[in-house]
Amino acid sequence: MEIKELRDQIDKIDSELVRLYIERMTVSSQIADYKRENNLPVLDHKRERELLAKISTLAGPELERYARILYESILATSRAYQDKKLGSASELCEKIAYASENTQKLFPECATVACQGVEGAYSQIAAESLFRLPSISYYKTFDDVFSALDAGECKYAVLPVENSTAGTVNKVYDLMRSHKFYIVRSVRIRIEHNLFALPGTKISDIREIVSHEQALSQSAGYIASLENVKATPVLNTAVAAEMVKNSGRHDLAALSSRSCGDIYGLECLASSVQDRGANYTRFVCISKDLEIYPGSDRTSFMMVISHRPGSLYRILSKLNASGINMRKLESRPQPDKDFQIMFYLDADLSMYSPELPILLTELEGECEDLRYLGTYSEEF
Repeated sequence: MEIKELRDQIDKIDSELVRLYIERMTVSSQIADYKRENNLPVLDHKRERELLAKISTLAGPELERYARILYESILATSRAYQDKKLGSASELCEKIAYASENTQKLFPECATVACQGVEGAYSQIAAESLFRLPSISYYKTFDDVFSALDAGECKYAVLPVENSTAGTVNKVYDLMRSHKFYIVRSVRIRIEHNLFALPGTKISDIREIVSHEQALSQSAGYIASLENVKATPVLNTAVAAEMVKNSGRHDLAALSSRSCGDIYGLECLASSVQDRGANYTRFVCISKDLEIYPGSDRTSFMMVISHRPGSLYRILSKLNASGINMRKLESRPQPDKDFQIMFYLDADLSMYSPELPILLTELEGECEDLRYLGTYSEEF
């Protein structure tokens, strides 16, 4: 048989499948009406397990797995259709709608902001990019920044979450899991690491370079090119510059920003020493209060899903079916739970999208734990 004849057969089968799918969704809509009248939940775990078991038997050993995947998708779309028809709105969806309606229309120009490090830190540069006149308080560690936000010592905090060269700032992601907050905006800052030392120091004098571990990682190639030089991580690039200033040592240098060199009166021995020229760090601005500003077009979640085959696939298939672009998917272990993973997800999902409440409702039903982190915009 020729390929065209086979494809003609496929086309006829597909037409019949679509007709039957529409018929199935029509019945699903009637079931939604019944559930509304009888105050029943959309998701019926027992019914779905029984149906999938029956489908597996009908499909036979060779096609059982493929039929199961197909019907899991059909059941997911059926639930989504019923949720939409019923106008199901969880407490979280209502909270998001309230925040969207009641957040002020303009992002504030002035605010109290917490940053990790000291004067000249990249977090300070990010804060000054987000706010015209921020009142910045500096804290020693990321833990201290989160604690300050929890205690109400500041309205916002600005923290690095990922770098285009060195990847994720794992400590911040781990703290995200244990503190309740919302992302209200994000910004990308171009990072340029420069080698600073006390005036009169030569590069040949340097035996130790201090900086944040990410800065050292991003400049590993340059550091390796120097002879007999060790790299020592410290809390922050600005802290590194302050250390050099106070050390009195001509064998010590810091990888820091230009502003740090000016602030601490250091001499620049080498400029832009990072391994890649296009080096950016993404910072998030977080708050205890949920704020959703006009134009917000990115949404972030943290979620724990069941530890069984296909769990992550079912989550991602929901995004694919809704035409939602995923920006980031990061997995982090949960130290207090054996081999259970928390997933962090960024998606292009606008506050105006009708898909947002539908997706949230679906995820709440699918995930063992779901944390909505906010819908916000990102500056460049």
